[in-house]
Amino acid sequence: MFQTSTPRKPLLVPTPSGLYCEPGDFYIDPRRSVSKALITHAHSDHARAGSKAYLCALPCVSLLRHRLGTRACISGIPYGEKTTIGDVSVSFHSAGHILGSAQIRMEANGEVWVFSGDYKRAEDPTCPQFEAIHCDTFITESTFGLPIYRWDSGARIAGEILDWWNGCREAGRAAILYSYSLGKAERILAELAQITDRDVFVHETIQSVVACYREAGIRMLPTLPIPEERSDQLFSGQLILVPPNAGTSPWMERVAEYETAFASGWMMTRSSRRLCGFDRGFILSDHADWPALIQTAQESGADRVLVTHGNCKLMVQYLREQGIDASPLEIATPGPLNH
Repeated sequence: MFQTSTPRKPLLVPTPSGLYCEPGDFYIDPRRSVSKALITHAHSDHARAGSKAYLCALPCVSLLRHRLGTRACISGIPYGEKTTIGDVSVSFHSAGHILGSAQIRMEANGEVWVFSGDYKRAEDPTCPQFEAIHCDTFITESTFGLPIYRWDSGARIAGEILDWWNGCREAGRAAILYSYSLGKAERILAELAQITDRDVFVHETIQSVVACYREAGIRMLPTLPIPEERSDQLFSGQLILVPPNAGTSPWMERVAEYETAFASGWMMTRSSRRLCGFDRGFILSDHADWPALIQTAQESGADRVLVTHGNCKLMVQYLREQGIDASPLEIATPGPLNH
């Protein structure tokens, strides 16, 4: 049975504005406008406009600027490089979630905390792999914190997508694949680029993010904008990537015959597939699955693990059974999820 650690003043505390580090006087992924914001990655539920200054990992800068605009005061530092903020030594380390995603390591008074943000352990051609960091306190997400969530490789899922696309081509239908604009769509394009060289039509919101990834040197399939005019022959047999909220957009009227699919970790369960109403579901997530969550908590070497977002209760219980001092960390529910 684990031994509860000696009570100590936490390096990070939840506040209405987000997780706050008093010794450094900064917030991590704040939900409100603050003076100093440290950002784990550029998804909208982690990177919000209005703060006075932002600090992120260097590969995240272009995406964060795309998200927040040219007037935002954004600085970036390379992965692993330390900087001092107040009384805290801070560094950013790859989280393997999307391009530029990072864990934030904080050290003060001889104690090390790591806020992992959103992360995954699987290989991804669009970003560096997750870096395991030894620490005293580890804060982990648990979005897919149930034993049923176990992912196949991205390469295997890309093969399934290509097979589906080929089937649509043979039937003369368009293959409309719904995927999140930042991270998921680009991962699909990069995974497919390793097994085919076909052009892909993409929605304008995806195309703008793809440009950021190309500037970072990420190899993806060639992309084409969805044209304004209706052309049944043009879309026949083509793959079209669109964000989840584009299903009721007028452009859908330009496609005569099509099948639909959704790429997300939520496609693991039959109930989610039925609820979404897509013809196909591809289980592709940019978050850690159950085995990776447990592995990461153990590899951190932390004597305390704080669990947030998702299925906290079960994960806390399991970690305690493994002899780890685990507790839930209550953080207000974020905005739109990108899984």
